[in-house]
Amino acid sequence: MTEKTYGMAKVISQEKIEQDIVSLWLETEACQRARCGQFVNLYSNQNGRLLPRPISICEIDKDVKALRLVYRIAGEGTREISKLSAGEEIKLLGPLGNGFPTEEFAKRTVLLMGGGIGIPPMLEMAKAFGEKAVAVLGYRDSHTFLLEDFQKTGCRILLSSDDGSVGVKGTVIDALKEAKATGDVIFACGPKPMLRGIKAYASDANIKCFVSMEERMACGIGACLGCVCKSTTKDPHSNVNNKRVCKDGPVFDAKEVEL
Repeated sequence: MTEKTYGMAKVISQEKIEQDIVSLWLETEACQRARCGQFVNLYSNQNGRLLPRPISICEIDKDVKALRLVYRIAGEGTREISKLSAGEEIKLLGPLGNGFPTEEFAKRTVLLMGGGIGIPPMLEMAKAFGEKAVAVLGYRDSHTFLLEDFQKTGCRILLSSDDGSVGVKGTVIDALKEAKATGDVIFACGPKPMLRGIKAYASDANIKCFVSMEERMACGIGACLGCVCKSTTKDPHSNVNNKRVCKDGPVFDAKEVEL
């Protein structure tokens, strides 16, 4: 497990990049230990809001000690965060969780599959793999947030959308099949139905697959058991088929979890 940093992070910049999607750059020492696929907890400055907001890491810039978080405004907690201006500070704990095993597949062709708010965690992966990556991005409609950022990485890009306004009409799997794209491993993040389909596809194609799970979290450090998911093997401590998404994940070998 990566060493965690708890303290104040300074806002470098923040902007709305699409409807309710916000891009936030934070100056924080946590960037020095951050890995693709991990997340951070951001804490409210209001005493009445105790639980942190877990947000996936989108980009890591160790040169300027900064992390980029791209998140959706989904409630009062994230709405409060979205009102922060450059120079203001927020409490941060991180990096948290286990990231993607990028080193193991450094010289392989990888399929990066992201859907909705599961797209941001794939950007740092695209930067890491560059031309060795195929990014398959699934959007609701023509609001293709972060697409230009992915284009700058040099990776091949395939698109799908629910309404057919961009790319293939359908799912990321439909886009992958239409392009007849292949790879040695799949790294995926998105809603559970999407991950379920990717797991089945990977199994049929005999491709190694890692998924980043999205679950509601409370503590974010494995203490409260509020984000458990069903696993295919028994946990050695509890002796039940459960995994804590925040601590055992959020990245899992797809064969380890039931979707």
